[in-house]
Amino acid sequence: MERRKKTCCFTGHRHILSTDRDWIVENLVETVENLIAHGVVYFGCGGALGFDTLAARTVLALGQKYPHIRLILVLPCMDQTRGWTQADMDEYERIKQAAHKVVYTSDRYTPGCMHKRNRHLVDHSGVCVAYCTRSTGGTAYTVDYARRQGVPVIFIAPSANQ
Repeated sequence: MERRKKTCCFTGHRHILSTDRDWIVENLVETVENLIAHGVVYFGCGGALGFDTLAARTVLALGQKYPHIRLILVLPCMDQTRGWTQADMDEYERIKQAAHKVVYTSDRYTPGCMHKRNRHLVDHSGVCVAYCTRSTGGTAYTVDYARRQGVPVIFIAPSANQ
């Protein structure tokens, strides 16, 4: 239970409006630094494109300033990058190599593997940071799941789910 209090997970959309990107990055840095100040050490990311990638980059960059923090990738399957561009796969591999721990929740893609990954992230976290701008989809599902599990959700963007 003590480790869970020191763990944060991230959930967010794969597609981020270019007009929101800088604002999101600034708020991610501020939010993560605030969580670190409150004792959070472990940061779980799902390895998806978009917000997950921004969150992982933020944790890795802040690791220079706070060397005690840890990035944990919780990945849905070993073939998650199937269909991605080469540039996105290269960045995914770079983040994976820099992560302090990598966990796979399934060997191969299945229709439920993304939800399984998201539930794992929430089930092992004391707080969830969300970029959620709509009330449907995997991010909204994860925010709702976190709330039902009693995990506080910090929104870094306006959301219909707040």
